[in-house]
Amino acid sequence: MKALFAGSFNPFTIGHDSLVQRGLNLFNDGVIIAVGYNCNKNCSDDVEQRVNAIRRIYASEPRVKVISYSCLTTDAAQQHGAGVLLRGARSVKDFEYERDLADINRRISGLDTVILAAEPQLAVVSSSIVRELMRYGKDISEFLP
Repeated sequence: MKALFAGSFNPFTIGHDSLVQRGLNLFNDGVIIAVGYNCNKNCSDDVEQRVNAIRRIYASEPRVKVISYSCLTTDAAQQHGAGVLLRGARSVKDFEYERDLADINRRISGLDTVILAAEPQLAVVSSSIVRELMRYGKDISEFLP
């Protein structure tokens, strides 16, 4: 079975990479990383630039496919043959949001969601924090794969 891991990934962090690597251990057919167009988030990079950057990270891993999408996540999953959605949660607050999203997605599509808890050492890493550090000229290399 393939899993679809969706997000804006702006930027794609070591936390995201951890979820992909763990997802590959669970889903033998692979993980589809789906970079969404999200007008609610302040995206500094264009979506195709993010897609290409993530593709470079997984160039030697044939079980990872990277796509962009602008439809519902469940529609993208079904269009690309994913049987499950993969999500991550850094905190209880994240988990509650992800659980609600999983319930709605299952209701509208029949797709289940696997929510993986962030590894403790990565729980503080978020794209928004990395963008903030970048804005102030800090070295962000330790947060990127």
